[in-house]
Amino acid sequence: MSESQITKRTVYVGGLAEQVDKKVLEAAFLPFGDLRSVEIPVDMKSGAHRGFGFIEFMEVEDAEDAIDNMHHAELYGRTLRVNLARAANNKPSTESNRPIWADDFFYRKKLQDEGLGVDDEALDA
Repeated sequence: MSESQITKRTVYVGGLAEQVDKKVLEAAFLPFGDLRSVEIPVDMKSGAHRGFGFIEFMEVEDAEDAIDNMHHAELYGRTLRVNLARAANNKPSTESNRPIWADDFFYRKKLQDEGLGVDDEALDA
């Protein structure tokens, strides 16, 4: 089975209250279809869950139904965020986390907007 099929069947559930455990999460999403797995990552230091979980459904349509019905729903007084889960390798790269001032493009643009020129030859020397 391809990884894209798995991610289409797996939903991310954010905004979980501290009282929510695997059984509660499973019970909340079971009405939408058969579940393959329910995971709630735990913080290694505190031992408490980190406020989100993942639910893998057996069928893509069941995952879509869960998203349609549970996104912005309330559980234990907290509003849930329910979306398709992203693959773990979709983490931002170090390049995408660079501050805007790490590149002089923005300085050049500001100078240009103010009608000032940039001496490119002097910069390259």
